[in-house]
Amino acid sequence: MATTKKILVIVTNVGEYEKVGMRTGLWLGELTHFWDVAAEGGYTMDIASPQGGRIPLDPESLSHEVLAELGTDKRYRDRAFMDLLEDTRKISNVHLDDYDAIYLTGGHGVMFDFPQTPELEELMARFYESGRVVSTVCHGGTGLLNVVLSNGDPLVKGKRVTGFSWPEEELANRADAVPYNLQERLKELGADYSTADKPFESYVVEDGRLITGQNPGSARGVAEAVLKQLSTA
Repeated sequence: MATTKKILVIVTNVGEYEKVGMRTGLWLGELTHFWDVAAEGGYTMDIASPQGGRIPLDPESLSHEVLAELGTDKRYRDRAFMDLLEDTRKISNVHLDDYDAIYLTGGHGVMFDFPQTPELEELMARFYESGRVVSTVCHGGTGLLNVVLSNGDPLVKGKRVTGFSWPEEELANRADAVPYNLQERLKELGADYSTADKPFESYVVEDGRLITGQNPGSARGVAEAVLKQLSTA
């Protein structure tokens, strides 16, 4: 497989919880923290979403305190960067051969559209089975739930993974708003799910070319692990 030095980043189109009407969307830092590491490592990135077009941002990810984390505010003030979220590619128009890796961001919005996008599940399986790196962070792990390999097994079956935990949902006061328990769904599929010792600590799990991060604070670590994996490919 020829390397391209490009990574495909997937984001949500959903800006509202279905049951409670609260606003959600992309957790901006999960994009920017990964982007900064990958860009510094010499990679370029394209952003795609299930429907294409404009991407909603989770308002809680735009608070002064959260924006101050790891330079997110610098990207937020960068008009050229933020304009990338105004007109994203549609997943169905993406070409596998253009990329070395795929990265699924989170924000609660992904819980509603990632598992309902067959084109994403097919693309994820093709990335993995073609020897490319597959990575997710936080709720981005919902994009793994319906990925089935050519042998009929779920991608996560028997794999070590992590993702936003149920205790973290409870601490974030979102347990009654989310449509399902990501932690339990991954376990039900046969994944070897684990978490950090404390909620919201950075935690990254690597199982070969499958790399997952637990929460927003893990995005930078996921990027570092992805670049390390790509350097040995």
